[in-house]
Amino acid sequence: MGVFESIGHRSSSGGITGALLRLVLRLFQFVLALTVAGLYGIDLHHAHEWDQQHPPSQQVGADPKWVYAEVVAGLSAVACIVYGLPFFKSYWAFAWDWVLFILWTALFGVFGRIYITAHPTPKQAGIIRMKHAVWVDLASMILWFITAIYSTVIWHRGRLSRSMSSKV
Repeated sequence: MGVFESIGHRSSSGGITGALLRLVLRLFQFVLALTVAGLYGIDLHHAHEWDQQHPPSQQVGADPKWVYAEVVAGLSAVACIVYGLPFFKSYWAFAWDWVLFILWTALFGVFGRIYITAHPTPKQAGIIRMKHAVWVDLASMILWFITAIYSTVIWHRGRLSRSMSSKV
């Protein structure tokens, strides 16, 4: 139990339960970020292959929407890794959680508008994959919203307790 006691002691709030909850949330955020990177990366890879096989006049390049999805996924994955460092208290960077929430919201909005109402045939595997990716985007957005709220509350609670203890 020494490891869990250490985690709970270093935890900003909630003891062992709060630390484990944050760990699980960050793990899910990390897994979903990697999932999104893979789902959107497939289309970027296909665009790259197309460009390699065709003359410059027919090349399509990387679609900025898919590049944006990859950047958001990458930033999220790196944030989860940093937040997982034992000495880093993720509530210190509560504003970054809000930034990532906004980025995921925009990502969900862009791709949701394109794919939620689509009715692909079974032969349109790419569109079916993107419909699934939109729901992964939504799940990521919700998780970043939860951690942004939690981190903000913990940060403000810590700030309030520091100001109260300095007055005593």
